[in-house]
Parts: sequence; structure tokens; C-alpha cells
Amino acid sequence: MHDKDVVVLISNTSWYLYNFRRGTIVALREAGYRVVALAPLDDYSARLEDELGIEHRALPMEGKSTRLVGEGRSLLALANNLRRLKPAFVFNFTVKANIYSGLACRALGIPYANNVSGLGTAFLHDSWLFRRVRSLYGIANRGARRVFFQNQEDHDLFHSHGLLRDTPTTVLPGSGMDTSRFAFSPLPYEGTEVSPFTFVMIARLLGDKGVREYVQAAEQVRAAYPDSRFLLIGPFGASNRTAISEAEVRGWQQAGVIDYLGEQNDVRLFIEQAHVLVLPSYREGMPRTVLEAAAMGRPAIVSDVPGCRQAIAPGVTGWLCEVKSADSLAQRMEECLAMPREQLQRAGRAARARIEAEFDERIVIDAAMECLTGLAPKETR
Repeated sequence: MHDKDVVVLISNTSWYLYNFRRGTIVALREAGYRVVALAPLDDYSARLEDELGIEHRALPMEGKSTRLVGEGRSLLALANNLRRLKPAFVFNFTVKANIYSGLACRALGIPYANNVSGLGTAFLHDSWLFRRVRSLYGIANRGARRVFFQNQEDHDLFHSHGLLRDTPTTVLPGSGMDTSRFAFSPLPYEGTEVSPFTFVMIARLLGDKGVREYVQAAEQVRAAYPDSRFLLIGPFGASNRTAISEAEVRGWQQAGVIDYLGEQNDVRLFIEQAHVLVLPSYREGMPRTVLEAAAMGRPAIVSDVPGCRQAIAPGVTGWLCEVKSADSLAQRMEECLAMPREQLQRAGRAARARIEAEFDERIVIDAAMECLTGLAPKETR
């Protein structure tokens, strides 16, 4: 017997739920559901309760861990929480939550949806372990009421690997954008000491995000444009096998290559200061930071990989560079620096218009609510 009033959201961080699923959480709460977040404790756990008015339950889950004891504890804790809550529906986000909660929900007979927001390390690297992870992903997906994707290429890859079979699927515009919160702002006046031409990268400090390529490209560009500025924003301690150490980042800072600004609760001020956002990631679902910058009228340089290339209209709202190539990224940066300001402004305005037309978060919220009413979102194959 399920509690028809309880809806559970599960992720490997509270940070993710607070920042990326806030609109869905508010909509569920306003619809009268008791919303419960299952996620590890972090700085955003209390904010889920205090600011969004939902219940948070701590979940032992470490993103980069592969130890059987720890993973077994995560799966058991998930199953025990779900058994006690007896929710009407579960929304899973991020790779481990999709797999572990999917398996637990299947065993307990709880309806659920998986959200593929990116493929993660299991699809970027190949080994016996990661092949087993992909196999479990398929088992978890095949029991889902629906699997949501953030780009068509990830959707097609899952199909080609047999990780879906007949599971209903929908491709959504990322996690959706709140276009009033991320309001348009004009490009800053550059060419002065107060406001030099500024690039910004906002990402977890992971090798797979292309952070090192960004720094290497910045070194090259500064040789030709010494007054240009390169901001790097993101948290240390990311639970991922490609996490970059604090010592390495501090070394870049001390060498004067980048301005590392740490983790920021609100990135809008820093997007306002920038002219172009940069994300040379190796693969994404639909990169939120690119969409946030676009909503505020900032074009982006992104790597030519799934997820990133869908986040821009190449040549219109941003530009593509070769993946894992600091030289290609540096070339694109220098092209932006040499570009007439009117052209850069047109790209920013086009980026905002595209967000308004295609990425409004209401699309994402409606898809989630339709899971609960039994009215399936339009299928995308």
C-alpha cells in the first residue's frame, strides 16, 4: 500500500536537488504532496527544509566510491527509507540514484522515473567495472515508468546499448530555466581596468569537465591579450574519480593564470561580470551553467560533444571547440576577443531568446507532474 501523498526525490547531493530541481519541488509542494528529499548531508540539506519547506533524510552515498561494503550500505539505506515511506512516486536524479533507487523501487513495487542528466564516468571510460555498472543501469531503467533525458544523443546511446527496451522515454530541455530569476543583463563595458574582457567557467572541479583545458587555453590567450581575465568557479572535494586537487588549483591561482573564486551560492553576479562563458567538458546531459549564462544574455564556447553542442546554436548563440584541445579552445577565445562588440551582443541576445523559446522550466515541471497524474508526456524517440 502506497502513501498517495508522498513523493520522493533522490540524488547523490542535496546541492543538486536545491539548485536544479527547485521548480519541480515547489510545484509538487504547492500541489499538496508531502515531498521528501533523500540525499547525502551537505550545505544545502538544511536549505531544502528551511527555504523550500520539504523534508530531508540523510543518505549515505559517495559519488566516486566503488567499495562493495559502502555501496551495499547505500542500497540498503535507500531500500529501508523507501520501505518506511511507501511513496506514491519516486523521481531519481544522477547516476547512482538512478541505479540504486531504481533497483530498490523495482523490488518494492514503487513506481518511479529515472532522470539521465549526464552519462557520468561509467560512459566516458571502459573497464569491467563500468560495463557492469551499465548493465545495472539497464535493469533499473527497464522497470521505470519513464526515463527522462536531456539530449537526444544520450537517449539514442541508451537505446543502442539495450538499456531501455520498451521503457517510455522523453527528451527534456535540461532541468529547465527560471527566466525571471536568471534575467537578461547587457554585456559589461570592457576595455578598462575596471572591466576587462572576461571569460568565466562554472563547473565542479573535475578533469572530465575540461578544467585543465580551460587553464591551458587561458595561459595561451593571456600571452596575446594580457589584460583578459579568466574566472573559475566551482567547489573542491567533488566525489568523482577525476576530481582536481586544491593544490593544483591554488597553483594556477598563484601563477596568475586564473582567478579562482571558489564555490558560489549565487552565480548571477559573476555571469554579469563576464562576456563569454566557457565549458570544455568531455560530455554533458544539458549543461546548466550554459543555459543560465544564455538566459542572462551571455554566449558560450563549449566542446563539440553530446549535451554541450545542444546547449548552443553554433555560430548564433555560441561556438564549438574540439574536445580535450586547449589549442582549439584558445583559438575560439581569441576570436571572441577580436570580435566586433555588436556581433558579441547579437549572440547574447539570441542566446536569451532561445532560452525563452525552448528551455523554460515549465516544460520540465509539467513532465514531472504528468507522471503523477498518469498522463504520460509526449514520447520522443
